[in-house]
Amino acid sequence: MTRILIALLALGFAGAAQAQGRPQSPARSCEANRQSVIANGAIVLGTGGHTYDRFVRDRSFCQFDETVFPAWVPARDTPQCFVGYRCKSASPWDD
Repeated sequence: MTRILIALLALGFAGAAQAQGRPQSPARSCEANRQSVIANGAIVLGTGGHTYDRFVRDRSFCQFDETVFPAWVPARDTPQCFVGYRCKSASPWDD
């Protein structure tokens, strides 16, 4: 019985997902942040402290009722780095 319990625990720990940390824009260069958005199409970047947002390469990564707005983040080498866009609701009633 103990062997079965140990085997189940070992399998449970082996299959547990590891949490991935999100890249922090202030710790990276502007170009690295921009290239991450371009390469992935959409990415969540930490923007300092406990704040974060989702940035996209173009509107195709937004929902059908959303539009894009330019997005700037702080970077290691510049206080305002254009990384791509944020998806926002296009409806004036959702503001």
